[in-house]
Amino acid sequence: MNITELDYYLPKELIAQYPLQERDAARLLVLDRKTGMIEHRVFSDISGYFSAGDLLVLNDTKVLSCRFSGRRSSGGRVEVLLLRKIGSSGDTLVFNALLKPGRIRLNEQVTLGNNGRAFQCRVTGKDEVTFSGMDERTVYSLGQVPLPPYIKREPDETDRRYYQTVYASRDGSVASPTAGLHFTEALLERIRENGVGTAYVTLHVGHATFKPIKCDDITGHTMGEETFFIDDRAIACIESARRNKGKICAVGTTSCRTLETFARGRKEGRTGLFIYPGFVFAATNCLLTNFHLPRTTLFALVCAFAGVDLAHKAYQEAVERKYRFYSYGDAMLVL
Repeated sequence: MNITELDYYLPKELIAQYPLQERDAARLLVLDRKTGMIEHRVFSDISGYFSAGDLLVLNDTKVLSCRFSGRRSSGGRVEVLLLRKIGSSGDTLVFNALLKPGRIRLNEQVTLGNNGRAFQCRVTGKDEVTFSGMDERTVYSLGQVPLPPYIKREPDETDRRYYQTVYASRDGSVASPTAGLHFTEALLERIRENGVGTAYVTLHVGHATFKPIKCDDITGHTMGEETFFIDDRAIACIESARRNKGKICAVGTTSCRTLETFARGRKEGRTGLFIYPGFVFAATNCLLTNFHLPRTTLFALVCAFAGVDLAHKAYQEAVERKYRFYSYGDAMLVL
């Protein structure tokens, strides 16, 4: 598949810069794969698309405050995004990180600051920084919410609440599993009251999820690995839904990749599963997702599940009807 097949036109003004105050007031585009029909609803209507015996699979990862701004020893600005801890020794912590600008001298000390407090880290390798005299919890307590670069503003206190799902419980992500942002606790409870199950899996969203595809033939793209986990309770829920022929709906691309990794015989570890058109889905019957950037593994997954032509048809209609796009945008349910 050529990368140009993952292109589409999007006016910049449709990229959502702020969340809605009411999570479930987002718009919901519903795409039926069998008929090709499209409906336009409000997200709170989603409970009407599921019946007793169906299952929603949600990613319970929690976004870390892992973005830092600061100054180099030369006075130049620097941004640090901590991806994950890769080692520790005594009171020294080593993190895999994205640095901007990327060419910072080895062993250079960088001064970071947030909420009036200054602290240092040292660049100790390519994509690697080290903190001394701080534990991991303290490091993250000083960071900012890692809003994606297409949100053209600084994060604020509102983002600490809204860039996190209401069911987030396991620390570990550098970006939110955004399809889940639309759920409220009340909406989830209403869905459960209808006999629909909910199961929680974990995939800690890392750089691999949002890394763009840069090769012309997308099959040449290598998906980085991310940590995932499915516990026995979730497995029991998935197997029960299968036995009862209920719909298994992946809430987000990360839940979908976790489900499909599990269907291939693994329930924990690290997964680099890359889903693109031609992929045979073994566990996912239904997909809830936000609208994604072109030329990404996320949009490739949507095209794989919905079909390339139908996915483009849905995105074109969403653009024409001025849906809100990307992380703080509206949602799409693919049946």
